[in-house]
Amino acid sequence: MLQLGPRGQRVQLSGSDRCLNLIASLVLAVVALWPPALASAQETPYFVTYSHHLEEPGNLEVETYANYATQKGGSDFIAPWMEWEYGLTAWWTTELYVDSQTTFHDSTEFTGTRWENRFRPLMREHCINPVLYVEFENTTGADKTIKEVVGFDNQFDHALPNSETSREHTHEIETKLILSSDYKGWNISENFVAEKALRHAPWEFGYALGLSRPFRLAATPAPCNFCAENFVFGAELYGGLGTADRLTLEGTSHYLAPLVGWQMPSGVSFTLSPGFGLNHNSHAFILRWGVSYEITQFGRRVRRLFK
Repeated sequence: MLQLGPRGQRVQLSGSDRCLNLIASLVLAVVALWPPALASAQETPYFVTYSHHLEEPGNLEVETYANYATQKGGSDFIAPWMEWEYGLTAWWTTELYVDSQTTFHDSTEFTGTRWENRFRPLMREHCINPVLYVEFENTTGADKTIKEVVGFDNQFDHALPNSETSREHTHEIETKLILSSDYKGWNISENFVAEKALRHAPWEFGYALGLSRPFRLAATPAPCNFCAENFVFGAELYGGLGTADRLTLEGTSHYLAPLVGWQMPSGVSFTLSPGFGLNHNSHAFILRWGVSYEITQFGRRVRRLFK
């Protein structure tokens, strides 16, 4: 079997890579068929996967995230980004991203902005809760946030020098079908990703799966920072699925990432996730971390200023 290597070369796919791709497809099928049921809402600490839990109307969440990734054929890098997430209505959450990256022994780059919107058509809790996602991206080829993996994305895309990739400007639309369920404290989320450059280019596809649960479901009567119910653990599996011209797992990259989150009563949350590439198309290691702060009733406070 063949796959894409550095700068688009085609190389032989090893038996271990074929095995890992088979494992990824099997896990995808198992999680997608997991029997869901109704449960109460909860925060989910995912970095790549989305659940059906939207921002509360009028609340603003300010978030800063970053990832550190090892790089074969180039220098390791850190890619920080900022997010401002606002609940416009109970069924519509919008979010603005500002991305950057620093490549060791190279340079620091501002890599663009993204505008995300999530729409929840069914407001009541169901066995499976669908959410529609649309994002408009204005980024450069130097972007290394790895917020999603689509098509034949691979680690060698990030090995090129910033002086070369920063000259490439892309305008893309990204859509997702988000299916999410809460079951006995567990959140189970499946995302199907479709992304397309607004110029002539085929649709690129990917997937993301998330599974998470609080350490304890019952809440302590008095607020506390270190209670077990404030800590969430889980894992994500995500990767590429080829393009509209070639829908496949061959030649794509895939990652498995355990994660843990700490959600304090004050509205501050911390998340941490070490991720591991499942084949040699993938970065061997990606460490993600983030801090967020939720400002409740932000919209109402702003309106009061103008009265």
